[in-house]
Amino acid sequence: MNKLWVRLSLAFALVLIAAFLMIGGIIQQNLGSPEKPPPEVIAYFEQFRAEQVVPQPLTGLVGIAVMAIVAGVIASRMVASPMSNLEKAAQDIGRGDLSKRIEPRGSQEMVAVATAFNDMAAQLEQAESRRKSLLADVAHELRHPLHVLQGNLQAMQDGVYLMNEEEIERLLAQTHHLTVMVNDLHVLAQAEARQLPLHIQEVDIASLVKEVAADFQPFAQAHQVDLHVALLGTMPDTMLIDKARIRQAVQNLLDNALRHTPSGDQVSVSVRQVNGRVQIQVQDSGDGIAPEQLPQVFDRLYRGDPSRQRQGSSTGLGLAISKALVDAHGGTITAESGGVDQGSTFTIDLPL
Repeated sequence: MNKLWVRLSLAFALVLIAAFLMIGGIIQQNLGSPEKPPPEVIAYFEQFRAEQVVPQPLTGLVGIAVMAIVAGVIASRMVASPMSNLEKAAQDIGRGDLSKRIEPRGSQEMVAVATAFNDMAAQLEQAESRRKSLLADVAHELRHPLHVLQGNLQAMQDGVYLMNEEEIERLLAQTHHLTVMVNDLHVLAQAEARQLPLHIQEVDIASLVKEVAADFQPFAQAHQVDLHVALLGTMPDTMLIDKARIRQAVQNLLDNALRHTPSGDQVSVSVRQVNGRVQIQVQDSGDGIAPEQLPQVFDRLYRGDPSRQRQGSSTGLGLAISKALVDAHGGTITAESGGVDQGSTFTIDLPL
């Protein structure tokens, strides 16, 4: 009874039998009418009855049952064939073949289901590709500090290096790099799983941005980069955000801008209110970004042009974290650049 063709056959049979009985009732009612049909009509039906053209009730029911079964089988095959293809494709994807797709065919609803299935499979394949790429990049990033730690400790154990303050400081720097990367990956994982805790409070966004810029002033001065802040237009008194998270997002943008801006150039940070939203913009006149690389700048550990490779203690996760934190606030973050060596502009857009 669970077979589709059986259910459709029963449904068709019930419909045909109901129609058969209804037509029979109408004929019986007409034949029993006090008004006698014309002689030629009576002669016509008598001829059909004599030649046994009109089937007996039992024969009619058997014929209805056969037609219902045939119609049920045909209809079930029309419906079940695309469903079977969908089932097989789902099993293939479950076994790891994420390249599997199905041909959209059948009714409009089945075409919509097949199209949605193919879109889902494409997204899964893309996500799996990103996952493999992330694992490879993380392994690559962790390998260097771990090798340094292992090599230096082995050298100390063999007496090649003395366990002095300089060597301990070098080892601590490597452990700090590892700690920062692990913490960054943890924040990203929480944000992407929509489990990032946000402590929303009223914050003076203008003061927050000025505080972050002030923290980077010593670094900017040491590298002879002009860093300044501009508050454009009327600023909101306060806005509801997680102060620590937005601070981290702006810090990452400033850190990225300063690391890619050569001495003698400038980095500017501006804050403005536009149509009930607050925009924080970090603009630099440094290395710039090639047009084909703009869509990937917020990807984790993205490797673009060598001029924009990670320097110093950067983990390569800063921009990805900024995007995750801004997304968690219901905002957006964008990157613009005129090209290589033409500077870049990053804009955070947050709802008030």
